Amino acid sequence: MIKRISTHLLKRFRTREDGVIAVEALLITPILFWTIMAGYTFFEAYRQSAANIKAAHTIGDLISRETREIDNVYIDSMQEMFGLMVVNHADLKFRISVVLYDEASDSHTVNWSAIRGGYVEKLTDDNIVNYRDALPPMSDQNTLILVETSNTFIPPFRVGLDNVELNNFIFTRPRFANNIKGNV
Repeated sequence: MIKRISTHLLKRFRTREDGVIAVEALLITPILFWTIMAGYTFFEAYRQSAANIKAAHTIGDLISRETREIDNVYIDSMQEMFGLMVVNHADLKFRISVVLYDEASDSHTVNWSAIRGGYVEKLTDDNIVNYRDALPPMSDQNTLILVETSNTFIPPFRVGLDNVELNNFIFTRPRFANNIKGNV
């Protein structure tokens, strides 16, 4: 008797369809919210990366057009502009350097370098060797402006993405003068 009642109740429970949408909504809602938050988080990461790259290109382009000497006030204004363009101010740092190539010795020398933010050392003749493979081919006695920017992306939601260090290495050739003077 109990077996028949339990079998009958189980069969009736299996065939009922009322409440199915509520159960499906209960199961799918967390997945839907996670998908929306993950999409927003990844979009923000790409947006910040693109802003970081655009800011680095803008700094390089502005310096490439200079005909007068670059000083600390000018570099500070570049740092302020970088902060305005990137919007997220988490650990902003950049290094600007002007590099000269000498064909006779097949080496690069640093004319001047300026740092702001978290960079701990300026680019020097000793450590420019580490960048040799990243630099483009240059003709004898030509200069190149190197702009290195870094910014930490902090995800707005925890969706499996940790903090990401967004690093950029941009080089630009001076437009009007072969060598941009610096007093930094």
